[in-house]
Amino acid sequence: MKAASRFMSAVSVVALSAGFVAAGAIAVQVAAVTSAQAATVSRIEVRGNQRVDAETVRNQVGISPGQNFTNADIDEAVKRLFATGLFANVSIRQAGGALVVTVDEHAIVNQVLFQGNRKIKDRNLEQAVQLQPRGAFSNQLMEADAEAVREAYRRIGRDDAIVNPRVQQLEGGRVNVIFEIQEGERTKIASISFVGNEAFSDRRLRDLMSTKASNFLTSFMRRDIYDEQRLRADEEALRRFYFNHGYADFRIISSSADLVDNQYNVTFTVDEGERYTFGDIRVESAISDIDVNTLQSHLETRSGAIYSAEDVEQTLVGLTEELAGRGYAFAEVTPRGNRDFQNRTISVVYDIDEGPRAYVERIQIRGNTRTRDYVIRREFDVSEGDAFNRVLVQRAKRRLERLDFFQTVNITTVPGSQPDQVVLVVDVVEKATGEFSIGAGYTTGGTTSSDGGFSLEGSITERNFLGRGQFIRLAAAGGEHSRDFTFSFTEPYFLGRRIAAGFDIFRNTRTFSNSDNNDIYDREATGGTIRFGLPITDALTAQLAYNYSQEEYERVGDAEVSTAIEQALEQGKWIKSSVSGSLIYNTLDDMKNPREGMHANFTTEVAGLGGDAQWLKVTARANYYHMLSDRLDLVGLMTVGGGHIVGFGDEDLRIFDQFNSNTRIIRGFKYNGIGPFETTPGGDRDYLGGTTYFHATAEAQFPVPVVPESFGLRGAVFADAATLYGSDYDSPNVHGTDMEWRASVGASLIWASPFGPLRVDYAEPIVKEDTDRIQHWNFGISTRF
Repeated sequence: MKAASRFMSAVSVVALSAGFVAAGAIAVQVAAVTSAQAATVSRIEVRGNQRVDAETVRNQVGISPGQNFTNADIDEAVKRLFATGLFANVSIRQAGGALVVTVDEHAIVNQVLFQGNRKIKDRNLEQAVQLQPRGAFSNQLMEADAEAVREAYRRIGRDDAIVNPRVQQLEGGRVNVIFEIQEGERTKIASISFVGNEAFSDRRLRDLMSTKASNFLTSFMRRDIYDEQRLRADEEALRRFYFNHGYADFRIISSSADLVDNQYNVTFTVDEGERYTFGDIRVESAISDIDVNTLQSHLETRSGAIYSAEDVEQTLVGLTEELAGRGYAFAEVTPRGNRDFQNRTISVVYDIDEGPRAYVERIQIRGNTRTRDYVIRREFDVSEGDAFNRVLVQRAKRRLERLDFFQTVNITTVPGSQPDQVVLVVDVVEKATGEFSIGAGYTTGGTTSSDGGFSLEGSITERNFLGRGQFIRLAAAGGEHSRDFTFSFTEPYFLGRRIAAGFDIFRNTRTFSNSDNNDIYDREATGGTIRFGLPITDALTAQLAYNYSQEEYERVGDAEVSTAIEQALEQGKWIKSSVSGSLIYNTLDDMKNPREGMHANFTTEVAGLGGDAQWLKVTARANYYHMLSDRLDLVGLMTVGGGHIVGFGDEDLRIFDQFNSNTRIIRGFKYNGIGPFETTPGGDRDYLGGTTYFHATAEAQFPVPVVPESFGLRGAVFADAATLYGSDYDSPNVHGTDMEWRASVGASLIWASPFGPLRVDYAEPIVKEDTDRIQHWNFGISTRF
């Protein structure tokens, strides 16, 4: 027991001794820490600097001799020095009465060089990298730049490009950064296929996508490049298409891209679901002052119609704007759908409630290297300080996408500096907006020349001129007997308002012929138009314009001419000064390749504001497209139009001011090949045009079998009918002034070529007069609006 007691006593003594030692050590450490946290120094020494002045380093440290400082102050000093981007390494320590700051300066970039690149020019790669001459070098930036170069090659379809960065040391702490590039082979897209689609064919769905399978055309236009971002955008296009055609349950189960022998096979697996129509449509409001019955006119959704997410979105925008106009800036409209699976209907209730009071603190725009910020900002109906409304933000996103300046547009929100504020972050990826197009046409004679033949047209168009969102176009065309030059400019936001203002300048010459294709006179016209467009609704636009032109006519050849033309040629120079007003209604789903919707134009023009012409002209034209078969991608087109001109004042209506027939009115007949004419003493006929015309077209468009849709080739069959009659010229030798209808049937090939839309028509007249001039073939640029 005594031994045990003595042992325990010894242990206690040792334990107590160890405790005192530990306590003493801790006390020393605390003292040391306390001392380090409340130190002062008499001087600050800077070591390792070669180019950066020592005083600059001391200023960044922020600690003065004689000043108390802590470890936290040293940490902040290190962070500030690193933040300058001048140093690769920084250390700060205390040595006696001095604070020693040791720095390792970054090398300075002398040049950034690219070797082995042929497909992407140096200046384009220079824009992709962050390292720049006279800037600080870092390995992290160099590796990031190497990845940026790889990404640039991926965007042009060269996924296996190899980029090896290296550094070449120079004197004076300078380096050359060299990116050695092996471009590799270009990958292509072998096929794009779909699994699970029943309502729409693969061809129809592929036509919606910007990604195309490889062929010589898509390779030329660089549309067969596999790009993850483009594929995500294509997925969104598919969803939107299905949602707008009644398939509210549509989903993309998976999308895959398998690379085999440098070619991608892209496959989408989809679940279409059932097709729905709208059921009951109601508006309910939790705000007692709002009478929901007064909001019915703003509903774009109709009971019994095919369900469309776009109609729901338009209704949300309409209701939101109406409520904001009534003073409910924070009113929130939420659609609530109720599916009836048995009857395949979706009833929609639009709930109106007082939303949270949130304001837009700022709009932050990223990714636009060319487009000016204000071009993007002006598409928003909200600005900094306004009430935040998600519906109006989504509307701005749609507007930005419709500009066609960007590959992708994403708008997100992040919290602002206050709880009731949000920041809108707009991320865009720009794309090329310049276009060069060239086209050709062919007629068999009598259209605008004595012999017909080929004509060429070329144009240069920029839709985002200097990044200002302005439209500019320069075009020239010519054939053996025709010359055309036009220049157009449009500012879409005149004086900061959503008013389009622009002008057109033109000069053209024509040689006209008689019924025997003999040249009889030349016309040279020079003029211009100043125009303003004012949107009334999203679909309806009003346009006002002032038009001025000067025409000169010259007799050519020795062929006999009619008295009417002889008298008109004697008038010499002719000046037209007019104003015009138009209403344009446009609901087309795609201006380049429409399948649904209407495009209508009603124009009134009055000449007589000075000049020689004095007349009133009214014209109208409407094109209605409707999908006849979704599965077959069969599109129906109905076109109707007409015009009338009447003279007033002292001057008679010239025959040159009257309407002439053309292929936009009826195919199968030459330009100015039907309607009133005057016979010459020698028996020739000079067509005078008419004061009134009407026309109609029925057409069915369809994909050409076997040919891949990526070629952009479609076929059409059509039937045209038209009449051109009436004349202010009174002579016993004038005939054909009564309303006599002509009709033709035919077939067409329509090609969305890389150089612009082209069309070949063959028409066979089935109702005609013996005096008409026939023309079966017509080949030219397709402009049907």
